[in-house]
Amino acid sequence: MITRRIGDFEVGAIGLGAMPLSVEGRPDRDRAVATVHAALDAGVTLIDTADSYHWHADEVGHNEELLAGLEGVLIATKGGRGRPGDGSWTVDASPEHLKRACEGSLRRLGVDVIDLYQLHKPDPKVPFSDSLGALAELHAEGKIRAIGLSNVDVDQIRQARELLGPAFVSVQNEFSPRVRTAEPELRLCAELGLAFLPWSPLGGISRSSLDGPSALPEDPALAAFHHAARDLGVSPQRVCLAWLLSLSPTVIPIPGATRPASIRDSAAAAEIGWWSGFDEACGPVWTGGSDHRRVRHPREAGGRDGDRQAG
Repeated sequence: MITRRIGDFEVGAIGLGAMPLSVEGRPDRDRAVATVHAALDAGVTLIDTADSYHWHADEVGHNEELLAGLEGVLIATKGGRGRPGDGSWTVDASPEHLKRACEGSLRRLGVDVIDLYQLHKPDPKVPFSDSLGALAELHAEGKIRAIGLSNVDVDQIRQARELLGPAFVSVQNEFSPRVRTAEPELRLCAELGLAFLPWSPLGGISRSSLDGPSALPEDPALAAFHHAARDLGVSPQRVCLAWLLSLSPTVIPIPGATRPASIRDSAAAAEIGWWSGFDEACGPVWTGGSDHRRVRHPREAGGRDGDRQAG
């Protein structure tokens, strides 16, 4: 799989969002473990989790414990949200909570230092600079190697860049064919060299073709992913992820999966070629072709650093 960078870490261009393995509707443990190992076998070396990825109130860190002990993979976890067990989500980004949450994540993951620790969501009740200060202290104490932020805006990214310096390496916001409100943040990350990890990257794309036929979306721009998938003989999800990869060399999608076949399909997205852009009327614009030796986007033809072919 081609690789991209998150700070000093080099990871596969497609990651795994592990949340579906632990929340409502989750698979049994055997299938969850099989899905994780299928991801690793497919070249995935980034797995995103959080202490709040669980179902019942008494199982905080369920997702982290599922991933404990994995080798050769960057585990990115998050703190700052909670789940009381009634289906709702809470926010607590106070310094005290973030420090306790980090200690809990260290224990559940079975590590001395977390490679990438992310603020799950800014807390409107807590000054953003206070939350950043707690992350800076955890970094200075050697408990986390790098810092990421999730669900942040342009101003917050710039503030974090100023306060955290090179320790701040990634942003995780929702971004997909259906939800593109984070485009300013994506562009800023590309400008600053920060990794941009789209969560829920398959929004607007119907269920996988692996599940059988499904109706095309009414939106022509979304239906175009399905038409391209039909022409290429692949799933529309794979087309969607290939489009996301084309937007910037700093984009690393983290699609979720609850079975091995789904993550294997997602991991193959980088192999089908590049997309030159997204036309508002007709969706993804494909440049054509597939080069398994060196996948390149046309924008990189001038010699700009981009992806690297791994393995």
